[in-house]
Amino acid sequence: MTEETGGPARDSGPDKGIPPRGKWANNTEFLLSMAGEIIGLGNVWRFPYLCYKNGGGIFFIPYFVFLFFCGIPVFFLETALGQYTSEGAVTAWRKICPMFEGVGIASLVIVIYLNIYYIVVLAWAIFYLINSFQSPLPWSTCDNWWNTGLCYGRSSIFANPHMFHPESNWSFLNNITSADYFDNSTYMNVTDSFLMSPEEEFWMNRVLRMSNDMSLGKIHWDLALCLLLAWVICYFCIWKGIKSTGKVVYFTATFPYLMLIILFFRGVTLPGAAEGLKYYLMPDISKIADPDVWRDAGTQVFFSYAVCQGVLTALGSYNKYNNNCYRDCLALCCLNSATSIFSGFVVFSVLGFMAHDLGISIDEVAGSGPGLAFIAYPKALSLLPGSMFWAVLFFLMILLLGLDSQFVCVESLATAITDLFPHQLRRPGRREILVLVIAVVCFLLGLPLISEGGIILFQLIDNYGPSGTTLLIIACLETVAIAWVYGADRFCDNIEDMIGYPPFHVLKYCWLFVTPLICGITLLYDLSNTNTIIVYGYVPGAWGATLGTLLIITPLICIPVFVLVALYRNAQEMTTPSSDLRQARPHKPVLTLCKQVILKAQGQPDKRVGERNEKMMMEEPIGV
Repeated sequence: MTEETGGPARDSGPDKGIPPRGKWANNTEFLLSMAGEIIGLGNVWRFPYLCYKNGGGIFFIPYFVFLFFCGIPVFFLETALGQYTSEGAVTAWRKICPMFEGVGIASLVIVIYLNIYYIVVLAWAIFYLINSFQSPLPWSTCDNWWNTGLCYGRSSIFANPHMFHPESNWSFLNNITSADYFDNSTYMNVTDSFLMSPEEEFWMNRVLRMSNDMSLGKIHWDLALCLLLAWVICYFCIWKGIKSTGKVVYFTATFPYLMLIILFFRGVTLPGAAEGLKYYLMPDISKIADPDVWRDAGTQVFFSYAVCQGVLTALGSYNKYNNNCYRDCLALCCLNSATSIFSGFVVFSVLGFMAHDLGISIDEVAGSGPGLAFIAYPKALSLLPGSMFWAVLFFLMILLLGLDSQFVCVESLATAITDLFPHQLRRPGRREILVLVIAVVCFLLGLPLISEGGIILFQLIDNYGPSGTTLLIIACLETVAIAWVYGADRFCDNIEDMIGYPPFHVLKYCWLFVTPLICGITLLYDLSNTNTIIVYGYVPGAWGATLGTLLIITPLICIPVFVLVALYRNAQEMTTPSSDLRQARPHKPVLTLCKQVILKAQGQPDKRVGERNEKMMMEEPIGV
C-alpha cells in the first residue's frame, strides 16, 4: 500500500483548482506537534495538585478509568477523523456528516476562547522570566516599592545554615539573636494569617495590581508588552503553516523535558523531598467513593488531552493518508499521562523541601494553577542556593510548555478558517495575513485580561469558556455522530483502510456505549453542582453569572443551528458523507451489533449530489 493510496479526491467537484493542502514533512513533526499541544501547563500545575487533593495514589484509579474509556477513544476518533478527511475541525464534520457541522463550529469557538486567555499565562511567565535575572529575586524580599507592612519573609535554613546556629548574631535584622528567633516562632505562627509572603505580594501588588473594587481600570503597560512579545513569538512560530510549525516543535516540545529532568534531580535530593512525595502519592482509600474525585479525574483527562477543541483534527489532517495514527495516538497518550505523573514528582519534591525548610505542613504550601506556578514554586526556588538560576530554568520551562500549546491552537484556528474558504486563503501570502489578523484580534481581546481587574475575567473564561460542561456535551455528540449516524463499523473500516489493520475492537463499543454513558453521567453530576467563583475574596455579581452563561451557551448553540441549516439545505442528504471520501467497503452495513444489522449500507454516495451540496456550502459559508 503506497503512502497516498486512498486519499480524498481533489481533482474534481468543488475542490477543483484549489491549491493542495500541505503535509507534515515526516511523522516526527506530527508527533512533536501533538505532544506540544497536549503536554502543557495542566500537566505541571493541575494534575499533581488534583492527585494530592483527591487521595494520592487512589486518584490514579478514576483517572485511568476516564483515560481508557473516554480520553483515548475521543482522542483517537478526532485524530483519525482529521487524517481520513484531510480537513480542519469544521469541514471534517461537514464531510463526514453534514448534520453535525455545528460540532466543528462549537470546537472552533472553544479554540477562540483559548487563543484569547491562555496566552495571558505566557505573558505572566515572560514577566517573571525577565525579573528572574535580578539578584536577589524581587519576589523574595520585603523591601520593594510594592510591599506592604504585612509582608513577612524569612531566610532559608538550607541556603543559609550559618544564620541558624543557636549562637548566631541576628542583630543586623531586628536586634535579636537566632535563639530569640526560635523563641518567638510561636508568636510568628499565630500571626501568620495576618501576614503575606513576599511572593504573594509580588504576585498581587506587582503583577496583577488589582483595583480595590476589582473594576477593569487601566491596562498595565508592562504586561501588555509581555503579551505583545508572546504573540510575536507565537506568530513567527506558525506564520508559514506546518512548514514552520513542524520545525519549531523540535525545540519547544523537547526542551521542557530537559528542564523537568534537571528540576527533578534537584528536587529529590533536597531535605524534605520524601515527605512531599509521600503527600503526593499516599493513597486515601476513602476518596474513591467521592463523586467529586471522579469528576476531577474526568475534567483533567479532557483538558489534558485537548479533546473537543478541534485541534487534534486539524493536526491529523496534515498526515499522509496511510500514516499509522492508531499507533501514534496510543504512544502520545502514554507520554502525556507519564509526563503528568512525573511532573508530580518534580512539584512535590520541591514543595516538600519548602515545607521542611519553613517548618510548616504541606497543606499550607500545596496549590494549583497560577498559585502554584507564580507563588508556591517561586517561593520554594528562592530558598535554594543559586535561586536566580533555578528561577530562570523554571519560568523558561513554563513559557515553552505553554508556547507550543498556544501556537498549535492558533494553527488549528487558521486551518479551520482556511478550509472553510480554500479558494481565497490558500493563495500565496494569504496564510501569513490570516495568522496576523488572528494574532492582532486575539491580542486586542486579551488586553482587558491584564488590566487592574483582569484576573476576574481570566478566571471566568478559564472556568466557563472551555468548561467541563461544554466539552462533555461535545464529546457525547462526537461519539454519537460517528458511532450511530455515520456508523461505527464504517469508521473502523476507514481506519483499517488507512493503517492496514483494524483498531482494537473495544474502541467500537466505547464509541457506541461506554464513552457517551460516562460523559453523560459526569455531565449530569457537573450540572447538579454549581460552584461560586471567588477571586481573592471577590465574588463576581450577576454580571459574572451572565458572562459565564454566555461563554457556555455560545459554542453549544451552534450545534442545533447547523442541524437546522443542514435540514434546510438538503434534508435527504444531511447524514450522507461527502462523495470524495474513500469508502473501502461501500456495500457493507455501516453498523452491526451481535451480528445484527443496525444501519444498512448506504453505498457509494452520488458524486453529483455530493458535489452540489458541497458547492452550496462553499458559496454560503456560515462561520464564527
